[in-house]
Amino acid sequence: QVQLVESGGGLVQAGGSLRLSCAASGRTFSSYAMGWFRQAPGKEREFVAVISGSGGSTYYADSVKGRFTISRDNIENTVHLQMNSLKPEDTAVYYCAARRGIPRTARNDFPSWGQGTQVTVSS
Repeated sequence: QVQLVESGGGLVQAGGSLRLSCAASGRTFSSYAMGWFRQAPGKEREFVAVISGSGGSTYYADSVKGRFTISRDNIENTVHLQMNSLKPEDTAVYYCAARRGIPRTARNDFPSWGQGTQVTVSS
C-alpha cells in the first residue's frame, strides 16, 4: 500500500483560502486514484473530492463544488486540494486517501489513508 502524509492545514477566517498537500510514497503513484475526505466532530467521514490517476477526471461533493479544486503532480507524487471561499462548516480534519484503479467516492473503497490535517474556519 502507498504511504500518505498530509500537510497544509491551519486556522483561517471565513472567506479565506488554504491549500492542502498530500505526499505519497512508491513508484506507481499514477496508478492510484487520489481522494480527499473530511470528518467534523461528531460526524461521519465524508467525501470531498477525487482525481483519477492521470489527473484527467475529477469529482467533487456538491458542498465544495466551485470552491475547491483537486490536482496532482505525478512527478512529485503529490496531490493538492486548493480550498477557496472557506466557510465555518468546512471545519474538519481532512484526510488524503488512495486506491488503485478508477476514482470512487465511497470511503470504504480507499484502503490507504493519511493521518489527517486539521482545518479550522472561523466566522
